[in-house]
Amino acid sequence: MRDGGTAENPPPRTAEADTPDGTRTRTGTVPASRTPPAAAAEPPLTAVTGVRQVLAVVLPVRLLREPGEHGPGPEAGGWETGPLPFSLGERRTDAATRAVHFAPASARVLYGTPDRPRRWHRPASVEHGGLLLEGLELLRTATVRGPDCALAVLHFTVARPLLPVLRAIGHRPGADPDPLTGPLDPGRLLGDVAEVRDPVGTFAIARPYTVAFLTPGPGPGHAPALRSTPQTPVPPGADRWLWQLASRSQPSDYPLAPETAAEELSRAVRISADWSALVLRHGAAFLGHRPDPGGDEDFHAFAALHARTVYLDALLLGSLQRDHIDELTDELAAVFDTPRLAPRVAALERNIARFRSTYWRQHLTAHGPANGLLLAFQNQHRLPERFTGILAEAADYSRLVQTQESQQISGALGVLTILGLPLGTALGILQVLGDESPTHLLAALGLAVAVTAAALTTRYGRLVLSSLRGTPDPGPGRRPRR
Repeated sequence: MRDGGTAENPPPRTAEADTPDGTRTRTGTVPASRTPPAAAAEPPLTAVTGVRQVLAVVLPVRLLREPGEHGPGPEAGGWETGPLPFSLGERRTDAATRAVHFAPASARVLYGTPDRPRRWHRPASVEHGGLLLEGLELLRTATVRGPDCALAVLHFTVARPLLPVLRAIGHRPGADPDPLTGPLDPGRLLGDVAEVRDPVGTFAIARPYTVAFLTPGPGPGHAPALRSTPQTPVPPGADRWLWQLASRSQPSDYPLAPETAAEELSRAVRISADWSALVLRHGAAFLGHRPDPGGDEDFHAFAALHARTVYLDALLLGSLQRDHIDELTDELAAVFDTPRLAPRVAALERNIARFRSTYWRQHLTAHGPANGLLLAFQNQHRLPERFTGILAEAADYSRLVQTQESQQISGALGVLTILGLPLGTALGILQVLGDESPTHLLAALGLAVAVTAAALTTRYGRLVLSSLRGTPDPGPGRRPRR
């Protein structure tokens, strides 16, 4: 070989650099055996199966009847009141256990009361395509225009790579067939209790909302999600995995722009050193940051329990808030569709007050992570800004109604003045003259009516009448619009 090198000991490699005039110059030698190796490629998440994988799918449905009011359905067991109670050791996450994590008003919205139930569940065990359905839930989300609206929650354990399942549910191009078919078809599972409703409206969710939970194992394929020590920051690959799970996409589906990737990934909620969460518009994800040995004794078992109960409920409350804000936005857009503005604005103000006292919570619990998840959901859908805009617009309409009512009162007083002045003057003259003749009295009344009619044809009279009707004066020679 040249320069005395052999296959076992290659010769030193000369390093060269370009100079400004286009020539190349030698800058030194680098031994071939010391050339830095190429960085190992990050394993694709589409091929990763976590040690612990759970999935909740949230669908908008329409209640056909009260769950449990007629006993079991034709194809399934009966529905019971309350959320689906998961168990871990001696801990059972029923309504009473979950309610301690929330303020009383939020707990009533999520779990109802014994007199007015809002939540029902039905255990299940259906396995299909690597998914095991463990149970279903129904949460009533009635609004003024949709009294039968609800949310259905399907709880799964996933035994195959989780991201392909999420991509299939999100109908990504080139994804696998939708797993929510056949024995896992929501319409079949809900029976005669509810039906999946088509998403309508500007801000309605286009597809089911997914909440995914994944814990990594000790293998090299799970390294991007793992902290090297509890004191070190989360590696960049962990946030990229969170983004893919929450957005139900792989990099080829939705590549993040390099200019905004850091900002998008910085929205992750650090629950603890062991796991993080990310909330997006159409999905949320939880990811562990240390190897999960499996079993019920590990912390990750408690984390999975919290993710599919308390933290899921915080996201469900955000969904309720979004649906009600959507409806209030529609009401504002239709406020001028009827000529009677005052009753429409009064009804709108009642609906806003009811929503504000019942549903609008930004701090639903003393526990930080649930608050952080709710705030992240609200920020994704811009709920605080939208509700502030609703309040401002409703206040403008209220001032408009008050102005119209003041004008109508002034118009009524003007009509009384126009009618009363000629009549009072005529009767006063007759009284001073001591004239009690009925003929003269009728003549005085006729003259007063004629003077009043003439006064109403003047610009002042037209202004009084238009104020009384609540419409602007069209002016002389113009016809009011109809």
